[in-house]
Amino acid sequence: MAGKRKVNFQGQEVWGEEVDFETEREGWNEYILHDGTRLKMKSVVSDVVRLELFQPDGSPIYMINAANVVSAIVPDTLRRRD
Repeated sequence: MAGKRKVNFQGQEVWGEEVDFETEREGWNEYILHDGTRLKMKSVVSDVVRLELFQPDGSPIYMINAANVVSAIVPDTLRRRD
Protein backbone atom coordinates (compact mmCIF):
# COMPACT_ATOMS: atom_id res chain seq x y z
CA MET A 1 0.00 0.00 0.00
CA ALA A 2 1.79 3.12 -1.24
CA GLY A 3 1.61 6.46 0.53
CA LYS A 4 3.65 9.50 1.52
CA ARG A 5 5.78 9.55 4.65
CA LYS A 6 8.77 11.28 6.18
CA VAL A 7 12.07 9.41 6.43
CA ASN A 8 15.43 10.27 7.93
CA PHE A 9 17.96 10.72 5.11
CA GLN A 10 21.48 11.84 6.01
CA GLY A 11 20.30 13.52 9.20
CA GLN A 12 17.31 15.35 7.70
CA GLU A 13 13.60 14.56 7.68
CA VAL A 14 12.60 14.21 4.02
CA TRP A 15 9.24 13.43 2.39
CA GLY A 16 9.03 10.38 0.19
CA GLU A 17 6.52 8.18 -1.61
CA GLU A 18 6.31 4.47 -0.80
CA VAL A 19 6.76 2.49 -4.01
CA ASP A 20 5.17 -0.95 -4.40
CA PHE A 21 7.40 -3.57 -6.02
CA GLU A 22 7.58 -7.20 -7.08
CA THR A 23 10.65 -9.33 -6.55
CA GLU A 24 12.10 -10.34 -9.90
CA ARG A 25 15.12 -12.25 -8.59
CA GLU A 26 16.99 -12.62 -5.29
CA GLY A 27 20.33 -14.16 -6.05
CA TRP A 28 22.90 -15.46 -3.60
CA ASN A 29 26.47 -14.15 -3.46
CA GLU A 30 28.94 -16.86 -2.47
CA TYR A 31 32.30 -16.41 -0.78
CA ILE A 32 34.99 -18.93 0.13
CA LEU A 33 36.89 -17.88 3.24
CA HIS A 34 40.54 -18.83 3.67
CA ASP A 35 39.57 -21.03 6.65
CA GLY A 36 37.45 -23.20 4.31
CA THR A 37 34.07 -21.73 5.27
CA ARG A 38 31.62 -21.10 2.46
CA LEU A 39 29.38 -18.06 3.03
CA LYS A 40 26.20 -17.48 1.07
CA MET A 41 24.51 -14.09 1.37
CA LYS A 42 21.62 -12.23 -0.19
CA SER A 43 19.80 -9.00 0.49
CA VAL A 44 16.00 -9.14 0.81
CA VAL A 45 14.22 -5.81 0.20
CA SER A 46 11.20 -5.11 2.37
CA ASP A 47 10.44 -1.45 1.65
CA VAL A 48 11.21 1.16 -1.04
CA VAL A 49 10.64 4.92 -0.70
CA ARG A 50 11.28 7.38 -3.55
CA LEU A 51 12.46 10.58 -1.90
CA GLU A 52 11.60 14.10 -2.96
CA LEU A 53 15.34 14.59 -3.50
CA PHE A 54 17.25 14.18 -6.75
CA GLN A 55 20.73 13.29 -8.00
CA PRO A 56 22.62 15.96 -10.00
CA ASP A 57 21.47 14.21 -13.22
CA GLY A 58 17.80 14.58 -12.17
CA SER A 59 17.28 10.95 -11.07
CA PRO A 60 15.24 10.49 -7.88
CA ILE A 61 16.93 9.11 -4.76
CA TYR A 62 15.47 5.90 -3.33
CA MET A 63 15.61 4.79 0.31
CA ILE A 64 15.73 1.00 0.59
CA ASN A 65 15.04 -1.09 3.70
CA ALA A 66 16.52 -4.56 3.40
CA ALA A 67 17.73 -7.48 5.51
CA ASN A 68 20.84 -9.52 4.82
CA VAL A 69 20.30 -13.27 4.91
CA VAL A 70 23.48 -15.27 5.56
CA SER A 71 24.19 -18.98 5.48
CA ALA A 72 27.55 -20.49 6.48
CA ILE A 73 28.81 -23.95 5.59
CA VAL A 74 31.62 -24.51 8.09
CA PRO A 75 34.27 -27.26 7.84
CA ASP A 76 34.18 -29.91 10.58
CA THR A 77 37.67 -28.81 11.72
CA LEU A 78 36.23 -25.45 12.87
CA ARG A 79 33.26 -26.88 14.75
CA ARG A 80 33.40 -26.96 18.56
CA ARG A 81 33.01 -30.36 20.09
CA ASP A 82 30.99 -30.53 23.33
